Amino acid sequence: MFLSRIRVWQNQEASEARLRDTRTHSLIAFSDLGFLSIQHVYGAQHPPFDPLLHANLIKAGNRPPPTTPGKPKKATTFQEFESTTSDAWDVDDDELLAMGAQNLNIEVVMETANKVIENHSRQQELQRQDDSLEVEQREEDPTEEDPEEQEVEREEEVERAQEWELHSPEVSFTSSPYTDVRLVKSHSEAPIGSPKDAESERAALHRQRSLPHRPPVIPLVARFGDQNTSGTPAMTEREASRLDKFRQILAGPNTDLEELRKLSWSGIPRQVRPITWKLLSGYLPPNAERRENVLQRKRREYFGFIQQYYDSRNDEHHQDTYRQIHIDIPRTNPLIPLFQQASVQEIFERILFIWAIRHPASGYVQGINDLVTPFFVVFVFEYIEEEVENFDVSSLEEEALRNIEADSFWCMSKLLDGIQDNYTFAQPGIQRKVKALEELVSRIDDSVHRHMHQYEVEYLQFAFRWMNNLLMRELPLRCTIRLWDTYQAEPEGFSHFHLYVCAAFLVRWRKEILEEKDFQGLMILLQNLPTMHWGNEEVSVLLAEAYRLKFAFADAPNHYKR
Repeated sequence: MFLSRIRVWQNQEASEARLRDTRTHSLIAFSDLGFLSIQHVYGAQHPPFDPLLHANLIKAGNRPPPTTPGKPKKATTFQEFESTTSDAWDVDDDELLAMGAQNLNIEVVMETANKVIENHSRQQELQRQDDSLEVEQREEDPTEEDPEEQEVEREEEVERAQEWELHSPEVSFTSSPYTDVRLVKSHSEAPIGSPKDAESERAALHRQRSLPHRPPVIPLVARFGDQNTSGTPAMTEREASRLDKFRQILAGPNTDLEELRKLSWSGIPRQVRPITWKLLSGYLPPNAERRENVLQRKRREYFGFIQQYYDSRNDEHHQDTYRQIHIDIPRTNPLIPLFQQASVQEIFERILFIWAIRHPASGYVQGINDLVTPFFVVFVFEYIEEEVENFDVSSLEEEALRNIEADSFWCMSKLLDGIQDNYTFAQPGIQRKVKALEELVSRIDDSVHRHMHQYEVEYLQFAFRWMNNLLMRELPLRCTIRLWDTYQAEPEGFSHFHLYVCAAFLVRWRKEILEEKDFQGLMILLQNLPTMHWGNEEVSVLLAEAYRLKFAFADAPNHYKR
């Protein structure tokens, strides 16, 4: 009896080991063959979707089969899209844990995995046969290329491969439906293969030549706000001249705010951005002698609010607000290490909680948490010179951290004072702006407007987030900071000019929008626009187009309508 139990236990252990191996191989095979089902989650996209980084997710296998030309395909309804989409804000943490605890049927897993592995092996064998035939044909071909030319071509392929790997040095993937799946962390771990392996390596390099060139990776928060995607020097002669002009205006006893706005419209140098934002937002007075006294008074006032109200966060009538803030803070720019530090998250919690209880008409609304981040980053730059993305704020003095926190609170409050109707009950400000955006786009680009109407795409389904978060979920943080330079300089920039920026932003993707032929494709595009590699050049073009639209339509509201 004892021996039989041991045998049963050994059989179970062996079965579990085979199942683990099968699951691993099936996952690789699913991913490799394009069978892996990727379900998009909206409401928590950080940073904006990058097609170069997510190229493996968009394969022909994931697309629906083409329809027959006989019957036109009916547009997918919003209900169908909603049933296949998860919303990160609607799913509670307990529900996520319960979903993760569900187990799949082992028989179904084993059967599916075996089929995938069998198909994968069959395709590999077919590819090997094709490769061997191709080699034989090259050997029999009398018009074979000169060996020296082949050697030059191989060297070029190696250089291209090395250039490709330089852009992603930590992990490089070589994955294809017809080649072995490998994960090589470094060149030292790459196996030394036979000549046949070398031939397959050259084939892989040849396939890589067809891949698009990937631009250099830019930090999500660039060290200099004036950095461009083209990798130009951080400080040119023109930028140095602009910096001198800013310093001249700021050095006077009374700052001319009109001149400062004109100069700031085209972007503010990083070195003077903190003081310029404080002046343009109305946090600091133009008179230089009064600034220090105002700063000290407002900072003391903020921490007086902390002492008076923050301990009430666990009271019955405030605990729901604090709980929602506490949940949303880790979701704020999760890919930037700066915002995952415990001390930074505590600062954000205090700022948002104090603002919420001091504005009971709106209270805290999801999306306001994003609006703190540009101010926080800009005011951190007031105390450091290095990159802020990985900066450890605990290295700052306590007084500097307190100043950054208080200044961020007051500047965010000034911003929200102009758009508070966006966050009151039913958010009427956003409703009006989305409607105005729809009417404006129908006038400036009727083709885009009719295309979205044809496939039942409502503007509220994608533009609500544009208005609620001021495009912060659609652009990298470095671009948001540059955008806000102009918003601070433009009269009613956040409340009025933002509408024209959204219109220009939508029409900017005209070609991509018209290429999508169903509801789901349009929604995925509009909520994952490829702006990861945007810089000042793209933002400047966007702002120029928005200003042109404002000049044409702002003083003629009837132009909105046909």
